[in-house]
Amino acid sequence: MKPPASHGPTSGAELHRPAETDLSEVHELYRDPRVWTHLPSGRHVDAAQTRRLLDGWRRSWEEHGLGQWIVRDAGSGMLLGHGGCAVRGELLWNLGYRFAVEAQGRGLGSWVGRCGLEAAVEVDASRAAAAYLLEHNGASAWVAEKLGLSLQHRGPDAGNPDPEAVRLVYADRTLNAEQLAAAMR
Repeated sequence: MKPPASHGPTSGAELHRPAETDLSEVHELYRDPRVWTHLPSGRHVDAAQTRRLLDGWRRSWEEHGLGQWIVRDAGSGMLLGHGGCAVRGELLWNLGYRFAVEAQGRGLGSWVGRCGLEAAVEVDASRAAAAYLLEHNGASAWVAEKLGLSLQHRGPDAGNPDPEAVRLVYADRTLNAEQLAAAMR
C-alpha cells in the first residue's frame, strides 16, 4: 500500500512507511511524558520498547499490506508523529495515532485516521476497523466519532494501573464477541 499522494489538507504533513532510520525520533516521541497524559504508564523508558513497537509496525506492513505511517512535516521533514491502521488480534484493523505536543490540534488525527480507514477498506474491507481509547481522552473520542465510528464497548480497562480507567472501543460496524475480545487484548 502506497501512502496517499496528497498532503494533509491544512497540516503540511506527509505519510511514510516506517523505516529503521525512524527509531531514534519515534523513541523521543514515545519517551516524552507530555504525549502520555491519558496513559502515563505507556511511556517508553528505553529504546528496546520503541524498537519492538517499530518492528511491529514494519511487520504489519509486510504481513498485511498496511500499518502505521510515520507522519512528517512536508517542509522540514521533522517527525510529527505516527498514525494509521494496523492489524490487531488478526481480526481487526486498529486505528491509532500519537503526535508530538507541538503537532497536536492541527487536524492530523482526523486526517491520518481518514487515510488509514480508506487504506484499510482498500486492503481488506472484510476486517472491521476499531479505535481503542480511554474515556477521559475526549479528543480521540471526538476524532473517532468524526470519522464515522460508533461506540461498541465501554468498560473497565483491564491491566491499566489506574483502577478507575474506562476503556472505549469504537468501530466502523457492530463487533461480534470474538472481534470485541480481539479489540480488548
